[in-house]
Amino acid sequence: MSEQLETLCIDPTGDCAGSVIWLHGLGADAHDFEPVVEMLDLHRPLRFVFPNAPVRPVTINAGAEMRAWYDANPNDPSGGHDDIASSVKAVGDLVRAEQARGVGADRIALAGFSQGGVIALELGLGFEERLAGIMALSTYVHDHERLMERVGFANIDAPIFLAHGLHDPMIPITRAITSRETLLGLNYQVEWHEYAMGHQVCPEEISDIARWLNGVFSGGS
Repeated sequence: MSEQLETLCIDPTGDCAGSVIWLHGLGADAHDFEPVVEMLDLHRPLRFVFPNAPVRPVTINAGAEMRAWYDANPNDPSGGHDDIASSVKAVGDLVRAEQARGVGADRIALAGFSQGGVIALELGLGFEERLAGIMALSTYVHDHERLMERVGFANIDAPIFLAHGLHDPMIPITRAITSRETLLGLNYQVEWHEYAMGHQVCPEEISDIARWLNGVFSGGS
């Protein structure tokens, strides 16, 4: 059973046009992408929800405990199923909490960096209602060879923003490209970006994220 996640929330002034649930990467926390919000040139007021991942031992870091959405084991790159399923359920509860606030699923976007992107994709691709979109940064699709067994198609036409650094030493861009091709092969709507950077974000990417969010939340109430 997943526990309720701690969250940092940034509410807009005025009426909320939608919500973005944004998941941090391995070893970071809910504050990691908080500064990015002020850098986004947004046309409509959005609520940002930044959850904290649970603290757990991480194999790739010699068993040290840190915030992680799942255990990362370099000897089992497609493992972590139980941790991922638990995190997907916990973040799904956050989506339902936003719905309970009166925000429709089609006005909720999922976003994540690295491990957070894995969870955002896993949840979004299998979510039973149409979401506003999925933003996955410097990440990959978990167990892509069996993705077809896990997805639903409520979000087959939802916009998906995939971005990756050409020089990422943590998650090679080839893994992200494989994920992109898997999604395209299932007819998902993927917008792909690559940048001359490592495992990080850059100003050009932030501009592209703002443009994508403005498109995702361009209409409706």
